[in-house]
Amino acid sequence: MDRYGITVPFDDVSLAEHISWYQRLDELGYTDVWTGEANSADGFTPLALAAVASDRLQLGTAVVPVYTRGPGLLAMQAATMAELAPGRFALGVGSSSDVIVERWNATPFLEPYKRVRDTVRFLRAALTGDKVDAEYETFTVRGFRLGRRLEQPPPIYVAALRPGMLRLAGREADGAILNWLSAEDVSKVVPEVGPGKAIVARIFVCPTEDADRARYVGRIGIAAYLNVAVYAAFHEWLGRGPQLEAMWTAWRAGDRKAALAAIPDDVVDALVVHGSPAECRAHVQRYVDNGVTIPVLAVLPGGDDLAKVVENLAPRSA
Repeated sequence: MDRYGITVPFDDVSLAEHISWYQRLDELGYTDVWTGEANSADGFTPLALAAVASDRLQLGTAVVPVYTRGPGLLAMQAATMAELAPGRFALGVGSSSDVIVERWNATPFLEPYKRVRDTVRFLRAALTGDKVDAEYETFTVRGFRLGRRLEQPPPIYVAALRPGMLRLAGREADGAILNWLSAEDVSKVVPEVGPGKAIVARIFVCPTEDADRARYVGRIGIAAYLNVAVYAAFHEWLGRGPQLEAMWTAWRAGDRKAALAAIPDDVVDALVVHGSPAECRAHVQRYVDNGVTIPVLAVLPGGDDLAKVVENLAPRSA
């Protein structure tokens, strides 16, 4: 595979310590580092550290929400990263979820499809350095122009789950970002994006040969995400509804323990990569074989020591 990434920042590693970790990732053959943005580090600062720690690593946000910054500020931050790492930064944006947008950031989660579409259109114009004076369906921008002109605007990717947003990613962005799906699901999802687009997938990995431990950790992650409305709808579309109905029912009833227990082993094994390093790399390869162009590992707790995990899963360990 040409690209092979990992999610940063790492838990329990201070941001200041990440500089040496980025250098080590580069040495081991990782090509990419990608951030998320929920309730930990923001999506841009860890990438700024990576930009100065390595002049080869590709950098990306997967993703920053379109609601939690104004359009102008989002363009400014993207432009700052693109100037800091010319040709190495990709801006991934998405609607996020009602939990992050409404509950945590006190912003109405309204018309997510339209808001993502309008934000991509605004960014396309703004990152060229042209003045933007436009009325979009979900917001209006008057007279905005970036104060620092970019030689090379960054590519824009859209986080997408179901057909509408996947097609939007294919039509108006440079690619799509996928999350919480199996290698086999990729074959259903990628055709909705269409040909010629980058496909980034965050792939959850718990590198241990203790299957019970990996499944325990995996169930916690699955319950945390797949009970959120957008992810529940995604997995219903994928055809996994009957396997997850018992979990959803228990979760709605407030019985978290029963919800975890109701997640079948085969669902965990499909959505969470685990096993020996060789088995994990082979499982990641299946995502690539089915259409992912940029696999991005997301290391879950419960495996070996982080430094060992990063080394064992590296492409140069193969």
